[in-house]
Amino acid sequence: MRFRPEHALLPVLAAVSVAAAGAPGAQRAVELEELLRHDCGSCHGLTLEGGLGRPLVPEAMAARPPAALLATILDGRPGTAMPPWRSLLSVEDARWLVERLQKGARP
Repeated sequence: MRFRPEHALLPVLAAVSVAAAGAPGAQRAVELEELLRHDCGSCHGLTLEGGLGRPLVPEAMAARPPAALLATILDGRPGTAMPPWRSLLSVEDARWLVERLQKGARP
């Protein structure tokens, strides 16, 4: 079994409920949609169906625990092209993105 850094964070992040995520304000929601379209789409494909990074479509996201997705967004995936976004996104922003992706948001 290989060590996966995002699994080390799961106990901590499990305490953070994705369901309790607050909605961003209207302007921040527009900014996050732009980030999803341009920044996420640059690696995961403009339609989020995959590219350099894995697909971000609901079918691919449904099986992933929200806390693991949150950790991936905020802290990246060391050894891969997935960068950490913690310096640009709040935990609430990342939760909102996880919810959007798991519900099938398309940029």
